Formats: sequence, structure tokens, C-alpha cells
Amino acid sequence: MTKSIFITRRIPVVGIKILEDNGYLVEVNPNDRILTKEELVDILSKKSYDAILSLITDHIEKEVLEAAKTVKIVSNYATGFDNIDIALAKELGIVVTNAPAPLSTDAVAQHAIGFLLALSDRLLEADDFVRKGKYTNWEPMSFIGTDLSGKTIGIVGAGRIGERVAHYAHSLGLKVVYTNEGQNKKLEKDYDAVFCPSIDELLPIADFITLHVPLLPSTEHLINDTRLKLMKPTSFLINTSRGPVVDEVALVKALNEKTIAGAALDVFEFEPNLTKGLVDLPNVVLTPHIASSTVEARNQMAEIAAANIVDFFDGKEVKNIVNK
Repeated sequence: MTKSIFITRRIPVVGIKILEDNGYLVEVNPNDRILTKEELVDILSKKSYDAILSLITDHIEKEVLEAAKTVKIVSNYATGFDNIDIALAKELGIVVTNAPAPLSTDAVAQHAIGFLLALSDRLLEADDFVRKGKYTNWEPMSFIGTDLSGKTIGIVGAGRIGERVAHYAHSLGLKVVYTNEGQNKKLEKDYDAVFCPSIDELLPIADFITLHVPLLPSTEHLINDTRLKLMKPTSFLINTSRGPVVDEVALVKALNEKTIAGAALDVFEFEPNLTKGLVDLPNVVLTPHIASSTVEARNQMAEIAAANIVDFFDGKEVKNIVNK
């Protein structure tokens, strides 16, 4: 019997083609927007789907999983999977997979370094100044930035993305310090990185702090009022991981009080809503959760998410199960 797959939102066609070429009936949410929980429940309860290909913005929780009575696998089009109740899925006999695309690693690391350069050279402030017609002549003290040479980048989370950030940062002449659950010998060997046993030891010595941790109970508000005060007043915070890792109310306060020099965020605590005051700050760079948004990365994510489903129904080893 032909397997039926529901894709919660349009993804690159390469992923859809993999499913169709393997004989699956594919249905894609015709509305190019996030479906509400109620809409997902309604769709899944009306038709017998065998698999869901979901996005990080979909909340695949109790009501949705219980409505998906015939679904055997949820393949998340993302590296993260905190949008899915993986424990309940396992209890219901539903396999959950993610799509940790190697090219996504490069894309996110590239975005983090782009943030670093934008902050150090005050690029967005200067761009806004020019666009508003304020540039009338060259001034010797206009938009003084921060030289990267000899500065220190602190990497919080030395996994695949953290490693790539270290690679790029080292090439720019930055000293690398990092904190992680365990030491990363590759970082230390390849980039002369120095291990800090705790984040509290890292924050006071880094000029740029970049976050690359998953969202867990232990990482929620990892950066809070107390830890922001540990940072240098000349330092910058970069977050391309998950929004709730940073207490945004505390961050806005720290930026207003010049506790730190600036911040760059691709993810937000109450995404897509922004904490009051964030957009009013000139020393903040904000992007709409696009760190992995390159053609190559998104295509590879789609290929992996689709392949997870194909391998599962073909009885092959599924490489990216997150609720074994």
C-alpha cells in the first residue's frame, strides 16, 4: 500500500522529489505559513498519514501526536528537535528523527562570524546612517569599531558548529577559548583553543561570546542577568542557537546600561515576538532565524529529512533517530 506523507510547510523540492521518486504520496500544506496546533490536529485526524515531515516551528506535542494515529515516523526538518515531545512519541511507538546537515553546520558558523564582523565594524549602524542621508563628509571619529587581531572569542558549546566557528575565528587572528561538557582535543590541537571548565570562567576573558548549545532545561537562560555582569563592558554576545538560551529581558537591560557593548541574535526567546526594547537598540544586530539559510544547506536538510523517512519504511538503518 502506498505510504502517505504530510509535509507541514513547503521545503526545497529536492526533498519532495526523493519521496515521490520512492513511490510515496506527498501532501504539502498549501498555505505557506505555520499551522496552528488546532489546524495540525484537524488535518492529522481526518486522514491516515504514515509520516509527518515537520519544521522546527511546528509544535508536535500531545494533542498532535495523539491525533496522528497512523503515523509511524516524524522527520524534523532541522538539527534541533525541542519542538517535539520525543518521550511521548516513543511511548506511542513513533520514531522521531532530525536533519543534522553538515552544510547547515557551515552555514550557521558562517552566520555567527558574519555577526562578529558586523558588530566589530558597526556595519549596521553605519549602513543606517548612510541610508538616512546623514553622511555629509568623512569624520575621523565616526563609527569607531573594534580590531579583531589579538581579541578572544569564547565558544559556548564545542560541537560541530562550535568547531567551525573556531576554524573561521582562528583564521581571522582571534584567540579561541571554549567551554563544553568535555574537552575537545581537536579544537585545542588545530586552533590552539583553551578549555574553560565553566561558562563563568569563560565570560570575563572573552571579547566575543558565541552560543552553540541545544535548548535543554540546563541551558534555558544560560545567559542571564548574573552572567551578563560577568562579561566585559566591551564584549559582544552572539546567539545562533536557541532563543530561550538567553534571558532577553536581562539582555535588553544590560545593553541599555552598557554592561556589555552589543549583541547579535538570529533566534529569540519568544520567537517570532521580540522582547520590548530590543529593536530600539542601535548596538544590536537582528536576523529572522536564518543562520542555516543557504541554498546548499537547506537542500541538504531536505534530502536528509526525506531520506530518514525512506530508510525507515525500507527497513534500513535510520541514522538520525533522536528518541531511541
